[in-house]
Amino acid sequence: MYTLAVRREFIARHFLIGGNWGAENFPNSHHYVLELQLEGAELDQHGYLVDIVDVEKHLDETVNYYKEQMLNDKPEFTGLNPSIEHFSRILATTLSERIRAKNISALKVVLWEHANAWAAFRVDRLKS
Repeated sequence: MYTLAVRREFIARHFLIGGNWGAENFPNSHHYVLELQLEGAELDQHGYLVDIVDVEKHLDETVNYYKEQMLNDKPEFTGLNPSIEHFSRILATTLSERIRAKNISALKVVLWEHANAWAAFRVDRLKS
């Protein structure tokens, strides 16, 4: 199984809801590190798992949507605590919908909130 990974760093803001989370109950910023991992068993005719330029375009568009924004204000977070768990799922599903390479069997987002905490979400694709 081949894996290709691309990383991006960005800052976004949020505040947690529904509990006593201390300082996290108030608007604060995080320096996120997003690692996108793409997996597949077969390479294309050029010896690539996927066109990295295409992947970077979709990754940059997605990151730029959240960069310097308040996550709580984004419609996809309506009714949700903007935790790194929810954020990693939202990022993974969004990127899975945009990156359409046929030989990708799985896509995973690992999202670091700081040096000691990360969450991940994996989307498995069925072969058609």
